[in-house]
Amino acid sequence: MADFREIAGLERFPLARRGVVQGGLVAGLTMATTRVEAQVIDTDAKGLVAGEVRVSQGGAEVPAYYAKPDHGGPFPIVLVVEEIFGVHHYIRDICRRLGKAGYFGIAPELYWRFPDLAKMTSAGEIFSRVIAKTPDASVMEDLDAAAQWAGRHGGDPGRLGVVGFCRGGRDVWLYAAHDAPSGLHLRAAVAWYGPLDGPRTPIQPETALDVAGDIRCPLLGLYAGKDPSSAPEEIQAAEARAKAAGKTVRIIVYPDAPHGFHADYRPSYRKADAEDGWERMLAWLQRFDVG
Repeated sequence: MADFREIAGLERFPLARRGVVQGGLVAGLTMATTRVEAQVIDTDAKGLVAGEVRVSQGGAEVPAYYAKPDHGGPFPIVLVVEEIFGVHHYIRDICRRLGKAGYFGIAPELYWRFPDLAKMTSAGEIFSRVIAKTPDASVMEDLDAAAQWAGRHGGDPGRLGVVGFCRGGRDVWLYAAHDAPSGLHLRAAVAWYGPLDGPRTPIQPETALDVAGDIRCPLLGLYAGKDPSSAPEEIQAAEARAKAAGKTVRIIVYPDAPHGFHADYRPSYRKADAEDGWERMLAWLQRFDVG
């Protein structure tokens, strides 16, 4: 299991006085993932301020990782919504890549209430013990808190974007339909694959497909043609519902790509599709004033 290496430009903020820390960032990969070292992208922190922080939310503190340019600002904020495996090296690297592009990237640990996540050995275990027990309302609140924290530390809450991967792609749709607190202006969203439909429960009452017609900002979807978690008919239905409601949405499907094609640490990584999607993502953010 890979350990996270300390990087230059690390900045640590003091903990808030109220609340109790119940969890932290994942130090390495969960036992449910396989790392392919030869293809892992490792973005340095030169020219950045980056590190771990605690974000106050509802009397507790949400662990998060952020990266931003080391001078200038305020910077447009991009929330990075993790996969199911925690805010490990890959998600942190996404924040640093965004920082290099001039953004304030911040990734809250949405599953901080489950400190044993890193010890879980299968995706099935993670879904049953963590994902299914995490209320969507809590995810939205944690994302809001991270955006507000960024706005107090060099970010511009009037230029807010959100991007998410895997399960995070599903959460992007929900956040795009979410009524954010006053002062946060979500301008663009990018969903990298992830489920569009699925079971509904009292704590997860809606799917991405359910809220497609309610999104409040332009949304770009980057999907994989060989991904069983998002069937072609579900992708088409989400796009159709959004457009029927007069929303701005664009869906790109990479026909030969599997689920997780952007995750460079996994066997599913497809370099050409990942790089194309990244450029499309940056262009989408800039097009809608997150830049």
